[in-house]
Amino acid sequence: MAPRKYFDEELADLHESLGRMCNLTERMINEAVASLKTLDRKLGASVSETDREVDDLEIAIEKKCMRILLKQQPVAKDLVKVTTALKVITDVERIGDQAADIGEIVRSFPDDKLFKEPEHIARMGDLAVAMIHQSVEAFLNESVGGADMVIHADDEMDALFNAAKQELVDRIAADATVADQAVELLMITKYLEKIGDYAVNVSEWTKYLVTGVHKEYQ
Repeated sequence: MAPRKYFDEELADLHESLGRMCNLTERMINEAVASLKTLDRKLGASVSETDREVDDLEIAIEKKCMRILLKQQPVAKDLVKVTTALKVITDVERIGDQAADIGEIVRSFPDDKLFKEPEHIARMGDLAVAMIHQSVEAFLNESVGGADMVIHADDEMDALFNAAKQELVDRIAADATVADQAVELLMITKYLEKIGDYAVNVSEWTKYLVTGVHKEYQ
């Protein structure tokens, strides 16, 4: 097999694995937020089980990258493709960790009923899924425009986080009995906001892959 063809096939396999990893993290976020809405502790706990699959995929993709680097010894743009993939899977794995942390909070939630509907959290969850999906798609397709969409979406994520935080602070001031639950909800919003940050990281690596310039947007 010609070296170029072999490299392209190896890269396609790597991208397919990264796509699976992204799909798993999207499912984790959806399930973590869903478990909160209904306080389904069993569902919350199951998110951590999925996180192990994400961790296994990260290791498998790292090995794929190492194999490509050792066998093909790529240079120039090909080398950047592989090394940025290593950066991206690290951020995607961390997204899985954040979703698993949300599931763990739900699993040990201090009450059997939410004192309010988690509207901001639900919206943040939907946005987090959209951002991670778009960021990985942009990376796989080398789309600067797609990466920019994610970077701009992070402003909305930050605004939702600030609104949710202020709402929880005001609620505690008005009724101290909800403080324990409010703190847990605040932690969840922080994890979702952090997921947005990791999606931005992926987008930054996409822009570096295409332009050769790495710029932080956070």
